[in-house]
Amino acid sequence: MADEDIAFTVVTHDGDFEVRDYPAFIVAEVNVTGSRDEASTEGFKLLADYIFGGNTRRQSIAMTAPVVQKPAAGEKIAMTAPVAQSGGDGAWTVRFTMPSAYTLATLPRPNDSRVQLVLVPSQRYAVVRFSGLAKVTEVERRTDALKGFIQRQKLSGKGDASLARYDPPWTLWFMRRNEVWIAVVPAG
Repeated sequence: MADEDIAFTVVTHDGDFEVRDYPAFIVAEVNVTGSRDEASTEGFKLLADYIFGGNTRRQSIAMTAPVVQKPAAGEKIAMTAPVAQSGGDGAWTVRFTMPSAYTLATLPRPNDSRVQLVLVPSQRYAVVRFSGLAKVTEVERRTDALKGFIQRQKLSGKGDASLARYDPPWTLWFMRRNEVWIAVVPAG
């Protein structure tokens, strides 16, 4: 799916868990509503249109990884999963990471006003990797395990968990690469 992954530095590694430092990076993002799967599909379509030429220069932009989905900012959803919701439709942010060669000034402007270009500041994340399908129950299980890892590392979670997917939908289920990310700071 991707020509480039976001660069990061591993601070701590323990099996499927890592603490990583990410430099600032740019994303194209959209806020969409619906179930996690509905929002993922709708967000992916809007962002794919942007990178496949739906922009002021009609320029294609290389696909990068991962595609990240998280509860929309300002929306408080229980941290049982980055996709859990109670009743009704949830609000989600879906992000494509832009290639590192671009800056906010050099990226073409999206034609669709729902697509926003955002600079994500440098951040430390606790991450758990897993393969297979990112079903709600699996994401919940991995999020709970990641929270336990965060506590054992004497860190504090900051914000909602995000689901990061690295592979296109046609990838065989057992070969799919997924992660749950939670921003962290030292406990105290």
